[in-house]
Amino acid sequence: MKPAFLVAVLVCGVSQALPAQTPSGWRAHDLTRPRPPMVAPGQAAPPIVPPSDAIVLFDGTDVSAWRSEDGTPAGWVVRDGAMEAVPGAGFVFTRREFGDVQLHIEWAAPTPPKDTGQGRGNSGVFLMGKYELQVLDSYHNDTYPDGQAGAAYGQYPPLVNAALPPGQWQSYDIVFRRPRFAGNGVLVSPARLTALQNGILIQDDVTFWGPTDWLQVSPYVPGEVRGPIALQDHGNPVRFRNIWVRELPEGPPPPAPALPAAVPVKPAVLDGLVGSYANGGFVLVITRTPSGLTVTLPEGRAQALIPLSTTEFALGATAATLTATPGPDGNPARLTFRMGETEFSLTRVVDAPAGP
Repeated sequence: MKPAFLVAVLVCGVSQALPAQTPSGWRAHDLTRPRPPMVAPGQAAPPIVPPSDAIVLFDGTDVSAWRSEDGTPAGWVVRDGAMEAVPGAGFVFTRREFGDVQLHIEWAAPTPPKDTGQGRGNSGVFLMGKYELQVLDSYHNDTYPDGQAGAAYGQYPPLVNAALPPGQWQSYDIVFRRPRFAGNGVLVSPARLTALQNGILIQDDVTFWGPTDWLQVSPYVPGEVRGPIALQDHGNPVRFRNIWVRELPEGPPPPAPALPAAVPVKPAVLDGLVGSYANGGFVLVITRTPSGLTVTLPEGRAQALIPLSTTEFALGATAATLTATPGPDGNPARLTFRMGETEFSLTRVVDAPAGP
């Protein structure tokens, strides 16, 4: 999911402090991250007949099993046995909700291809409406690895790039395990994903750090055990067919993975950065915490700020940097935000308290 304008970034998860780095060591959407090797599928498989215990979500005839976000009928169209995204119609959600599932879905990117990177054949499959397996035309189309087809969006690139050319039908076979919580709301085990694309393993029992999004990982919400399957409208007429799901019996949760230690910061270097900065309606606030610095963006979400030098700072969980330009008093008067091809300046507007 990629909003049209910049949104907030990673915040603390349930009962755990935010690490200075993500569990993988990579920040989200990093263009320097190694690209998965390309593996050509032997051949696109014909549609797989749903097994006897499957719940059929789309059989090529109608979208009655789906709804819009507000509960009204889905605004997508059925054409030639496929369910096609209508740009501007919004996400579609299953009327039924699911927890642990096996999901089969087939999709085709638009042809002829248009645009590049994230603008080409973009959609997504969301488990519980929150955990995205990216849909993208990744056939000879470069983008950040954790945003290409088969990525657990913003978190795990696929093991390989198993994309077929646009217009050809591709398949995802997904096993999803929902997050588990103790009675007091503490996260016991995160959501997990295994997936195959065109019969090739692309995600091997990976654990989500939280719900997926652009520039952020949202915190887990205690107690959520079921949610809809959603398909994304990202402005591209991506087609889907032969969608079915099997509800899985729930097994015991695995142990939670260990998180890396936070990177220490030097207070003497960072004191002058504390304050508020704005670019139009976009405002970020940098404050001190007992462990260093925190940057808070719109919607009140925050993450650690890591010094790379006396003037350059990295957002702790996203592949973005803030470069400070000193004013006459030697303190930063302006910040430059950079992430990939995105770059803009923010001007200091209000000094924030340095405490505690």
